[in-house]
Amino acid sequence: MELITRSGAAAATRATLRLHPQDDVLIARQPLVPGLELPEEGVQVREPVPAGHKVAVRPIAVGEPVRRYGQIIGFAREAITAGSHVHVHNLAMGDFTREHAFGIEARGAPVPIERSFRGIVRADGRVATRNYIGILTSVNCSATVARAVADHFRRDVHPEALQPYPHVDGVVALTHGVGCGIDTQGEGMAVLRRTLGGYAAHANFAAVLFIGLGCEANQIPTLLADQGLAEHAGLRSLNIQDSGGTTATVARGIEAVKALLPAANEVEREPVSARHLILGLQCGGSDGYSGISANPALGRAVDLLVAAGGTAILSETPEIYGAEHLLTRRAASPAVGERLVERIRWWEDYCARAGASLDNNPSAGNKAGGLTTILEKSLGAVIKAGSTDLMAVYGYAEPVRSPGLVFMDTPGYDPVSATGQVAGGANLIAFTTGRGSAYGCAPTPSLKIATNTRLWESQRDDMDVDCGGLVDGSTTLEERGTFIFERLLALASGERSRSELHGYGQNEFVPWQLGATT
Repeated sequence: MELITRSGAAAATRATLRLHPQDDVLIARQPLVPGLELPEEGVQVREPVPAGHKVAVRPIAVGEPVRRYGQIIGFAREAITAGSHVHVHNLAMGDFTREHAFGIEARGAPVPIERSFRGIVRADGRVATRNYIGILTSVNCSATVARAVADHFRRDVHPEALQPYPHVDGVVALTHGVGCGIDTQGEGMAVLRRTLGGYAAHANFAAVLFIGLGCEANQIPTLLADQGLAEHAGLRSLNIQDSGGTTATVARGIEAVKALLPAANEVEREPVSARHLILGLQCGGSDGYSGISANPALGRAVDLLVAAGGTAILSETPEIYGAEHLLTRRAASPAVGERLVERIRWWEDYCARAGASLDNNPSAGNKAGGLTTILEKSLGAVIKAGSTDLMAVYGYAEPVRSPGLVFMDTPGYDPVSATGQVAGGANLIAFTTGRGSAYGCAPTPSLKIATNTRLWESQRDDMDVDCGGLVDGSTTLEERGTFIFERLLALASGERSRSELHGYGQNEFVPWQLGATT
């Protein structure tokens, strides 16, 4: 899916953007007022159109498909006249055939490039972008104790605790709301254990302390054995019932972390190939500009990362719904394409059983920003995956082994989705947003990318990159894509993101809860 891109003064004089020659709508660069002439299209605006929203460029009959990006984003609820605002009042979802055509647009490996960053090489060869000590919980019942242990090492509360250990990025407690009251042999427990196992083995943790209650369904020894893990000097556990209660367990936990700190501090960053980077792709608080600016710019950065031998994980299955055919056409094999379609079918069935609809997305904020249907949102979302072949499809929190562009099946809810990506090994997150988002993902740093300059200026305290120049024509996709790639390398080398500076990351650990709670 190629977009028409323009830059420079000529583009800046236009009030709208055309994304594809076959499109039935234009995107407003600015608020459009009735009577405004759009001379390039021969259209006069008939009613107010907010910035980021769509205006029709031709008459559209009832039931007729409406295209953006050259793809169907919905069907007219009523007759739409040229120059009218196209949004939720006159555009609706509808079924239509999508040709998956497995692999017909696969290109093979891109021309390789050599790039590096300053990473932390673990003794077993894994490469980290951060150096944390993690406190994980087997069950919600041990969350308070885990947080109390981590709080003892907070730099803003007890700066002296980590002062002797300058190479340790921090001690973080990642807690959750489950671990008991679910079938130990069911899908819900399997997903939880896979998620916790992925974090326990994550390269960005120098060491991990598991804390449990003692009587929970999710027993720590069983969890570790199930994930092929065993306790060692850098992976320890304790529980509240065997330790003598809350106060005693907090004290034991603090002492356990103190014992882990000296070894964790004995690291140095060194130049390593960018092939060790695993980038999780996220978009949240999307708007009408997401698929025009930040997402395609991130896609260009993804192409550079893949060319450098790295990995990018596209996720949020409900947010590729209706655009999955653009990925299956790039599948490296029919099996990869079939696996992706199978996950789409699973979500259709999952929603049907729950009495829900995949079109309950976009959110209210997405719609206020100009998005109308999940089809439109999905088409803009897949653009952040760049243009290389789709190499593999993974289940939630499964270890990601394949280099290149891959897909992980996750919900669209950002904290749940990114938690699965990090469990799978992501050591970087790139997060695009048009409405604004406050997010981080310890132990993995997150780069926040604004789709528009208004957001960049109003919420700059939370943003790392501005892609608004792609809307006003002052920059190009190549420039922004390269800039994002360089920022990712700097982030991987230890530069702090805005979300890290604010201390985001512990509360955003949200494993996907599947199965019945009893």
